[in-house]
Amino acid sequence: MSYTDKESILALGEIDPELKAFLEKVKPPPMDYSDLTDFKKLIDSRNEAAMKALGEAPPEVKQSELQYTTEDGTKLRAKLYQPTNPPSTGSPLIVMYHGGGFCIGAPEGEEQSCRNFVQAFGATCISASYRLAPDFKFPQAPKDAWDCLKWAAENAKSWGADPSKGFVIGGTSAGGNITAVLAHVARDEKLSPPLTGQYLAIPAVLPEKKVPEKYQQYSLSYAQNKNAPVLPVAAIDMFMNAYQPDEDDGVWYACFNHPKGHKDLPAAFFQIDGMDPLRDEALIYERVLREEVGIKTKSCVYPGLPHGHWGFFPFLKGSEKFRKEQVEGMGWLLGKEPDFTNVRTAAAAAGV
Repeated sequence: MSYTDKESILALGEIDPELKAFLEKVKPPPMDYSDLTDFKKLIDSRNEAAMKALGEAPPEVKQSELQYTTEDGTKLRAKLYQPTNPPSTGSPLIVMYHGGGFCIGAPEGEEQSCRNFVQAFGATCISASYRLAPDFKFPQAPKDAWDCLKWAAENAKSWGADPSKGFVIGGTSAGGNITAVLAHVARDEKLSPPLTGQYLAIPAVLPEKKVPEKYQQYSLSYAQNKNAPVLPVAAIDMFMNAYQPDEDDGVWYACFNHPKGHKDLPAAFFQIDGMDPLRDEALIYERVLREEVGIKTKSCVYPGLPHGHWGFFPFLKGSEKFRKEQVEGMGWLLGKEPDFTNVRTAAAAAGV
């Protein structure tokens, strides 16, 4: 569905009935977005509990710790997820970047996704760290992530991966921004082997103040979802005050306005939350890729659900739906039918 009129766009922000009932029952206290340090401690504690809930890796998945070296010589963490029994047809390579507003998070934020991709496709997955604000401001995060992507391309065979069977990058929220940025950088720098797909979950691709005039009529979500759960505009402001991106930089941040446009990008799969300030930039970007550039796209939209709903409200029906469609969408990018035999579609809380 193309969301091209105000009524259909705004309808996406009307709260999901199941979530509404939960919030009315629990009445969670308001979050404090005035201090990033305190907020980070709270989220780190929550993510630690989420990893305990996720549990040990299933027998079909082999997990290990790696390090990659950045351009300035810094060594950063990455987690490798491999099939215990690699497919005879070859293992595609997927590189994932976690969310957290460029300020919080770790590779484990994409652990359930990576495990599911290994089980569904026999894929080899990397979940990468990158240096975080406020200690490391823009453009450190995407520069680190680019170093990681080049490293992954160079080392794929040593992990048993065959990028000719699929080479996909993906990420959530800030990681979605990094993914969209690197899809362009990989194109322009002629990454070898080339990317075959990009997975954009609730991505940030277009700052509200930099929406081109022709698309402003479709940019409604910042105002509509200003006080939404999980990621109100106050939280975005907290993260951006720490990260300090250059909103005029169309290469390393606001890639919607990339100076070379979007031609020759790989196919893109989007997952977009309806009650999210970032909703409409993703909707607009998907439409531009598909209608104006001819890029193949697939999108799944979750009306009435807030930013990263599957991580913060994993018990919702919409969270299980997200996990199932995430795997199906990755299958679309890879040109493979997923094997759901061992895939965990019951969403477990995870950092986003």
